[in-house]
Amino acid sequence: MEYDYGNRGDGPKRGSRKGYFFSGFIGAIIGAVLVLLISPRLTDLAILPNKEESGSVISNSEGVKTQNVSLNVETDVTKAVDKAADSVVGITNLQSSNFWADETTAEEAGTGSGVIYKKSDGKAYIVTNNHVVQGATELEVTLSNGKKISAELIGADIWTDLAVVEVDASEITKIAEFGNSDTLKAGEPVIAIGNPLGLTFSGSVTQGIVSGLERTIPVDINEDGTPDWQSEVIQTDTAINPGNSGGALVNIEGQLIGINSMKIAESAVEGIGLAIPINSAIPIIEDLEEHGEVQRPYMGVELQSVSDIPGYYQQEALKLPEDVTTGVAIKDVSPNSPAQKAGLKELDVIVELDGKEIVDLIDLRKHLYNEKKIGDSMEVKYYRNGKLETAELTLSEDQM
Repeated sequence: MEYDYGNRGDGPKRGSRKGYFFSGFIGAIIGAVLVLLISPRLTDLAILPNKEESGSVISNSEGVKTQNVSLNVETDVTKAVDKAADSVVGITNLQSSNFWADETTAEEAGTGSGVIYKKSDGKAYIVTNNHVVQGATELEVTLSNGKKISAELIGADIWTDLAVVEVDASEITKIAEFGNSDTLKAGEPVIAIGNPLGLTFSGSVTQGIVSGLERTIPVDINEDGTPDWQSEVIQTDTAINPGNSGGALVNIEGQLIGINSMKIAESAVEGIGLAIPINSAIPIIEDLEEHGEVQRPYMGVELQSVSDIPGYYQQEALKLPEDVTTGVAIKDVSPNSPAQKAGLKELDVIVELDGKEIVDLIDLRKHLYNEKKIGDSMEVKYYRNGKLETAELTLSEDQM
């Protein structure tokens, strides 16, 4: 058999043209036979069903085989959504408005989401964000089937941005199952369910991962430009948009592991959504349900971070040593409060609580609200007239 080696100059000689034609002719015949033999096999392979498919094979009038295919698209994600979706509701914030001078009507001020977490004694309880229900004169809940029912606010907490709403349970068919947010891992898949941009997109589902845990986000509650609190949240790249607030963040088992709360919405930022961990939310939910508020320990003082006070006043009014530049200054002490009973006074500067350094007002609030309970004693170290002193006070319930 002769081979063509291109431009190497060692191709067939002139006298071999007949052999060349004959071998080419034989090759063409063999190729045609192979095509005829293999084609039916290829046709059969092309219509073999996938393991995830089912259906029937039929032939049309020309004898060409086709298949009607039914795909099984059930996955862990769809199972999780099926388990959790019906427990997620829409919440409409209605506020009074004077349409005419002598007539007051309730108009929609905003919409958000909520999660049904409990049924008891003919009532169902829904957790949502404080900012979803804030300022409402009436609340309306839209169930997953589109049914609208009136709702009552049981309690709300501005510090954790959580609220509990109560509805009649006769229309409620599904409640959420709590998961364990303490066992979450970065990279774990999560799913957000809620109502982005209002009820038009109710029950929207987005998927992503846990991007970070125990993130601390400064929150300016009174909108004076200074952070008042630090929220500890789950960071996720799951799409969270306005209207998703108060909705569910669930794990792949369909368990509630977070309450969607906010997103970072700067133009240069993409994929940073934040959710309140359910383990942090549960004690707040329980307090709101039982008492209508979160019962926190009370000192009875008005405070300001030293870092927010000009240096001149730190030296002249507070009389702090030059090397002390952090702490919390007392601006006022309430009569008969735990602080007054412990001997604390205006212009004292708190620098330690129970041996823990207090840098600013957020540090003090976190220690007081997260570490202490009503009735606990607390050791306070503070500067007065340049001298470090110690006092012990017993925390009480706010009487206001």
